[in-house]
Amino acid sequence: KWRIVLPDNGRQWKDCKQASAFYSRNRIRTTKYTWFTFLPQNLLGQFRRLSNLYFFFLMVLNWFPQVEVFHREITMLPLVVVLIASMIKDAVEDYRKYQYDKTVNFTKTRVYNK
Repeated sequence: KWRIVLPDNGRQWKDCKQASAFYSRNRIRTTKYTWFTFLPQNLLGQFRRLSNLYFFFLMVLNWFPQVEVFHREITMLPLVVVLIASMIKDAVEDYRKYQYDKTVNFTKTRVYNK
């Protein structure tokens, strides 16, 4: 049994309800994060970059009094700024994907069987 799904062009079909009840729903999800996984997954992705690990290493190293070169807050600043900027960019990008998925998922379709 074959199934062809085509976008709806605005006409009403009487078999639409019957066909849509028979098949399971297909939802598109291209987002990378959820509300609960955004922070851990994003931080894991950020610290895979060598530059972020380097600044994190400098920040941790500067917390020891024997090695302290700058104030502790000053060494944290570059890493925090880069992480926050990257998180905002990723959040906006993922939200746009969510909105697009939502419009595609609520588009009416017709199901034709051969």
